[in-house]
Amino acid sequence: MTFLEMLLRCVAALAVFLVLPLVIGQTEHKVMAHMQGRLGPMYAGGFHGWAQLVADGVKFVQKEDVVPAEADRRVFQLAPAVALLPYLVVLLAIPVGPNGFVGQAIDAGIFFVLAVMGIGVLGSLMAGWASANKFSLLGGLRTAAQLMAYELPMLLAAASAAMAAGTLSLPAMLEQFQWWWVPWQIVGAFVFFVAGLAELQRPPFDMPVADSEIIFGAYTEYTGIRFAFFLLSEYAGILVVCALTTVLFLGGWHGPLPDQLGWLWTLLKTFALALVVIWLRVTYPRLREDQLMKFAWTVLIPLALGQLALTGIVKVAIS
Repeated sequence: MTFLEMLLRCVAALAVFLVLPLVIGQTEHKVMAHMQGRLGPMYAGGFHGWAQLVADGVKFVQKEDVVPAEADRRVFQLAPAVALLPYLVVLLAIPVGPNGFVGQAIDAGIFFVLAVMGIGVLGSLMAGWASANKFSLLGGLRTAAQLMAYELPMLLAAASAAMAAGTLSLPAMLEQFQWWWVPWQIVGAFVFFVAGLAELQRPPFDMPVADSEIIFGAYTEYTGIRFAFFLLSEYAGILVVCALTTVLFLGGWHGPLPDQLGWLWTLLKTFALALVVIWLRVTYPRLREDQLMKFAWTVLIPLALGQLALTGIVKVAIS
């Protein structure tokens, strides 16, 4: 790979990172407005509230950037970047289409993306600890506990997909993909997707940011553009989790379209899953902390172990 090609791939990944999460955010405004009969998001800019995202951006930029007097200033200011940047790095390793349509093919790609995604929790921990606010600290600790609980089923589900394909490389997994894997791995897909939502603290797994209980968790003291970075990291996380679910369990670029348009098929699947994420936010109430942990340890982990065992049995049988 030449330096110019590497630079172009990085620029393309950065463009996707800067555009698609904002598209998901705009879509969430509109979908929730329709589902809940909200009129506000339909007014900004005229037709169907097309300028709502622009209005939100202007609002965040205009807000005062406040740092609490007792806060650890450097850690407080660094936390939003630590929460956001891991998703940019992960996007470099997710294959969008065939024939090298990926930022950087990595031999152990599945380990790489899951390890880098786990770094994002440090942003919440840093924010909670540095804010000098007991509610923020409580939210940060809840985030860490939730990550520890849901990381295991997520890893087990991803291991099942890797075992089925016989490789740890994401592009190679898609090259080995067969359509009959979808019903075979559907339980693993469910576990991976739900655990991913829990790691992103998306409803109904948003107890660490319970606005009615601990204000807004680790992000209580954040204002302006730094708070916007945390929101952007959430939408970037939705993009990454949906894209990984598509690649690992739904065949990625495989579909009725020609291989040259495989990237379009990947985007369609990813945004279909993003709509499911938004629908879950509108539909289900927040789980209590004990319910949230119980769901991980008594439901998702047994399902993931069962899927892993089934994958091993099928692999032995067909070999």
